[in-house]
Formats: sequence, structure tokens, C-alpha cells
Amino acid sequence: MRIEIDVLLDYDFPAPAEVLLAVEVAQLPDQVLLDDLLTVDGAGPLAPIAGEEGIGQRTWLRAEGHLRATYRATVEIERPAVDLESLAAVAKPQLPPLVVPYLWPSRYCEADRFEAFVDSEFGALEGGAKIIAMANWIQGEMAYVPGSSSGQTTAADAFVARQGVCRDYAHLMATFARAAGIPARLVSAYALKLDPPDFHALVEVWLDGGWHLIDATAMVPTANVARIAVGRDATDIAFMTIFGAAEMIEQRVGVTLA
Repeated sequence: MRIEIDVLLDYDFPAPAEVLLAVEVAQLPDQVLLDDLLTVDGAGPLAPIAGEEGIGQRTWLRAEGHLRATYRATVEIERPAVDLESLAAVAKPQLPPLVVPYLWPSRYCEADRFEAFVDSEFGALEGGAKIIAMANWIQGEMAYVPGSSSGQTTAADAFVARQGVCRDYAHLMATFARAAGIPARLVSAYALKLDPPDFHALVEVWLDGGWHLIDATAMVPTANVARIAVGRDATDIAFMTIFGAAEMIEQRVGVTLA
């Protein structure tokens, strides 16, 4: 499947600020980046750096006044279907070094606070079957309510409120998995037929020796997703991190079949 991505970020900066963008599609075996172009008007020189674990690319810039950034890309996605339920968990001593940190709590994923709940609710299940049960629980218990959370909302907050957006669903999914001893990392992505169109957050879990996508919102099939960045939580995968203040004028994300 080939998709085209069209992004507009239009912001006003009242004072000079450093900005880290993470909007460029990652080049990975199951998603081939055929072409892309990031254009930024109203900012200083662009300085690209590698993303977390070398996946994808982030771009530093210095903004002041009006900043208008556009990103366009064409991506070929070839992601074979996987029977997640049949995949086994990996014993902790056998985890690769880069995977181990995704067992730990993080700022937005307080996995240590959920160990008793996860054991009580999902303790009879193993591996992929446990992950699917967690995702089903989140879909059944949470209400998707735009504007119901903020950049400070954690997994524990969402668990209590029982509502949120994709970011909150992903934080809760990763938190449950880590509490069960299954490594999980957040993923930012573009998703075909996501309604409303926007940047999307979902999760990858480490099962049977590899990372596997799961979307706790169930809003889009994982076969329709082009990954941008990965990380511990929203801190690492934000599409725009602003070290200063800014006002959004317009923001648009479009994903269509090529």
C-alpha cells in the first residue's frame, strides 16, 4: 500500500525559541520512504539528528515570529499480518539491551503503580493473548473524548478519568504491558483513514523477539500506519517540542492513498 502525507504547521513565536521537530517518516523494513521534503520558513538553519534508537530523524531549528513548516512524503507500507495472540513473551534475561529500558516506568507511564491491578485483571494470560486482553479492556473502559486531557495527563490520570485521546490510550497500553513485564514503547505515526486526521499515537510491544504494533484505540488497522518516532512516552515522540512559547495558527495532517 502506498500513501501520501501532507502536513502543515503554522505557528507564531513571540520570542526566540529552540524547536525540535519530529515529523519525518522513519525508513524501516516494513515502510519504505520513497520521497519526502521538509520545508521551513521563518526559522534559522535546520539541524537534523537521529531519532531515539536511531529510528527516524528529528530536526532542530530556531524560531522567532511566524514559522510555517510543511512536510510531504510518499511511503510504501508492506507490513505482513501477524497473529499477535500466538506470540510468546520473552524472558527478561533474554531481552536485547536496547529493549530493557522499556520495562521501566517513565514520566507518563507509571507502570509500578499498576502491577497489582494488571496481575489481578490479566494474570491468567500470557504473551500476545495478554496484550490483546489489555487493549480490549482499554477500548471497553475508555471513552475517546477530544480535549479531555492535556500535555500533563499521565496513564494514571487517564485510568481514573476513563477518557482521553490516542496519546492517553497509548500511555495506558504501554503502562499495562510494562507492569506485566512485557517491554512496550510509544510510537508516533501517520495513519490512513484516521478520523479526525492528526498525528497518531500507538504502541509497540516486544514479543517473540521483535516489536509488534498495537493500537489501543482500534481507530485504524496497524497495516495503515507509517511510523515517525519511538520512545518511552509522549516526551520522546512529540511532533514538536518547543523550548519557549508559541501560538498555533493552523495545523493540518493529511494522509491519502497514492
